[in-house]
Amino acid sequence: MPTLPWTVPNTPPPHAEVHVFASRFETRTLRGALWFLLRTPGVWWQVSRAPGAYGATLKAEPLRRTFWTLSAWESPQALGAFARSGPHAPTAGRLARQMRDAKFARWTARSDDLPVDWSEVARRLT
Repeated sequence: MPTLPWTVPNTPPPHAEVHVFASRFETRTLRGALWFLLRTPGVWWQVSRAPGAYGATLKAEPLRRTFWTLSAWESPQALGAFARSGPHAPTAGRLARQMRDAKFARWTARSDDLPVDWSEVARRLT
């Protein structure tokens, strides 16, 4: 699966502070990776309509069982509301049992700097 393009559901105001969230997941098995891929469209649909979402992308290496997410939000509350609702909530709960490793990072950035470069994501997740 190639990297999904940066999708912008809501355009952030210029020069605004945004809340960036990044994650790196490694599943225990290829079956877990397949399960992740099968759930991706529902979560992708949800984020594309989420209030307060300023952008999102996903990079996947399913044969290596590794996935990265990157998103930008109006506020930590908007991110939290997304995470606790829709397809994301049950997907995240079930996926937790499939994980071999998971890392998360949060930081603030300027809306003018979106999308954040993957090299910055890798640096923050190391």
